[in-house]
Amino acid sequence: MNHLLKSILILLVISPVIYLTSCEKKPTIPAVTTATVAAITQTSASTGGNVTGDGGAKITARGVCWNTTGDPELTNNKTVDGVGTGAFTSNLSQLTAGTTYYIKAYATNEVGTAYGNEVSFTTEQIQLATLTTSDVTSITATTAASGGNITDNGGGQITARGVCWATTENPTTSDNTTSDGTGTGSFTSNITGLTAESTYYVRAYATNSAGTSYGNQISFSTTSGSSAIIFNDELTYGEVTDIDGNVYKTIVITTNNGSKAEQTWMAENLKTTKYNDGTDIPLITENTEWTSLNTPGYCWYDNDEATHKDIYGALYNWFAVNTGKLCPDGWHMPTDDEWKTLVGNTGWESTFGGKMKETGTTHWMSPNNGATNETGFTALPGGYRHCSIGTYGHMGNTGYWWSSTEASGISAWNRQLSAAGIYVLKYNYDNTYGLSVRCIKD
Repeated sequence: MNHLLKSILILLVISPVIYLTSCEKKPTIPAVTTATVAAITQTSASTGGNVTGDGGAKITARGVCWNTTGDPELTNNKTVDGVGTGAFTSNLSQLTAGTTYYIKAYATNEVGTAYGNEVSFTTEQIQLATLTTSDVTSITATTAASGGNITDNGGGQITARGVCWATTENPTTSDNTTSDGTGTGSFTSNITGLTAESTYYVRAYATNSAGTSYGNQISFSTTSGSSAIIFNDELTYGEVTDIDGNVYKTIVITTNNGSKAEQTWMAENLKTTKYNDGTDIPLITENTEWTSLNTPGYCWYDNDEATHKDIYGALYNWFAVNTGKLCPDGWHMPTDDEWKTLVGNTGWESTFGGKMKETGTTHWMSPNNGATNETGFTALPGGYRHCSIGTYGHMGNTGYWWSSTEASGISAWNRQLSAAGIYVLKYNYDNTYGLSVRCIKD
């Protein structure tokens, strides 16, 4: 009997413990959702998740996992973004441009790992590179130098770069090319195998996985390869008077660029306000009016006639040049070929610019390299008026002179000299630029 009572008492004591133990709730896997993807670039993105329930056990790891095939797991790429419940942010890097990725948030506790909903996104595509073409220098009858500057790789590695050139506009890599390394930044290109007295067009190029892009086009002409010029032992100046009564010095220059020729040039920049028939040339002072012109006009640098007229002359747009009435009777605007006769086929002779420039730094900025004025041309740096904004620039540093020869329907050839250089540069400028004028005798 006593034994039976003891057994009953033991059962009464342990039964509540057994009951409580059997009713205790077991932990489960966490609850987690995946955040939307933002800040997508070619190689990175931002996302994350929100652990809304820990499943009754501590969250020991959380983050996102991703792949390119779908249903990503921890065995794929992943981030580790702390512990615990709540929202978290994940940053994805080293992605591939133009690729679709699949992503899930995850959260881990002692029971296991739970995954959020799957989200997909596509990284940005690689774009074409952005670059510019360098000025063409060191031109001879058969060679020249140029290059480029790649300022943006478009998100892809630059695998090839250089310049391409042809005798027709808009050359491509299907034409003549140089190969000048890889990567962004500036590079130099040496152009060879050219033909004397020929006009070429050159563009820099850069290639990435998106394709090949090109810089701006620059045109240049090779030299004749002949001797440049023969000068008189002493410079003897003459005179010519325009319709306004302005008196200009003139100079006879004898050249030998393939065949001996004698030219008589004004040794000062034109400053007439009237055509040679006595009619007025429109004076344009307002910038907006200047930029919208498709008719003749002239101006004084900085609209300051008193300071600049007698030294630098006026600036004329090419519409005024094209009237054929700017120069005094018996004189005319020089054609591109007449400029070639003076300075060689292009004017890119190695020292010719110095032979044309006024000496010293009274009007030219220092250092006025190579200036000897052996020709008596007495070039001065009158600057220009810009075609698209109407402002003035480069006085003291550069002189620009029109030719009467069109380069295209909207531009014409000109010649340029700078304080830093000894070349006579040839470019085609928009007809709305304001440049200096030198007349040549008929």
